[in-house]
Amino acid sequence: MRHLMSPLDFTTEELGQLFDLANDIEANPDKYAHKCEGKILATCFYEPSTRTRLSFESAMTRLGGKVIGFSDANSSSAAKGESVSDTIRVISAYADICAMRHPKEGAPMVAASRSLIPVINAGDGGHQHPTQTLTDLLTIRSLHGDLNGFTIGLCGDLKFGRTVHSLINALVRYENIKFVFISPPELRVPDYVTDMLDKKQIYYEEVIKLEDVIGDLDMLYMTRVQKERFFNEEDYIRLKDFYILTPEKMELAKENMLVLHPLPRVNEISVEVDDDPRAAYFKQAQYGVYVRMALILTLLELV
Repeated sequence: MRHLMSPLDFTTEELGQLFDLANDIEANPDKYAHKCEGKILATCFYEPSTRTRLSFESAMTRLGGKVIGFSDANSSSAAKGESVSDTIRVISAYADICAMRHPKEGAPMVAASRSLIPVINAGDGGHQHPTQTLTDLLTIRSLHGDLNGFTIGLCGDLKFGRTVHSLINALVRYENIKFVFISPPELRVPDYVTDMLDKKQIYYEEVIKLEDVIGDLDMLYMTRVQKERFFNEEDYIRLKDFYILTPEKMELAKENMLVLHPLPRVNEISVEVDDDPRAAYFKQAQYGVYVRMALILTLLELV
């Protein structure tokens, strides 16, 4: 039995097989429509989510399975003080696989250590968000054609953004990737990330102005400034509109640059950019369903 706590739980070869399966699901949905009949996915979301939770539910439903679960800690026995360990032991009797999101870093790992069924980390605090990373990698591979040899700019909240941290850790395993970190000083990427890049001798640069580097990028990964990660509302208000991607800025970019975003978007990408063929974030959301379908099938050993 395998769990998914981090994108690094799969080798690059295993990820390649997973993405091949996801692409086959995209091309031949009817072939997989009944693969999970009789199987149940439990979605245990201790923290609010729309895209991730519904994406998991859509994935299992499209595979012919069923979904149970809760979307808020207050609607679970956690409100009565039940531990994650006890919850997953009970869930193991009800479901065949579990997707868990929790505000506390490491909580899904604790669940996996006690679980009798595969557990997928659907986000734990500011730590990891592995299925979003798998979505990002599948999107890049499908639209760019390769996971090697490109320059990616990561823009916005690079301090608290778990999607950013997960994606960087996943991409360093591929060849000739260059990173450009675009953020205000208060939200710069953590030192442990840059220390890791230094140790691996991987190129990166840190800048403040998006306009200074957008023309050099093959991919631009935008992120929102997350109000829920701030202790001081004044800091959030000061920084939330620091970056807004507009059609004018897009004119400075390459004709084939991809714009990615894990969503939800607040106002860091102007709605006018949505019509630009380089805007890939809604396709990215669709790829999220395919990769979660592939992951469920893989962890349940149904392929």
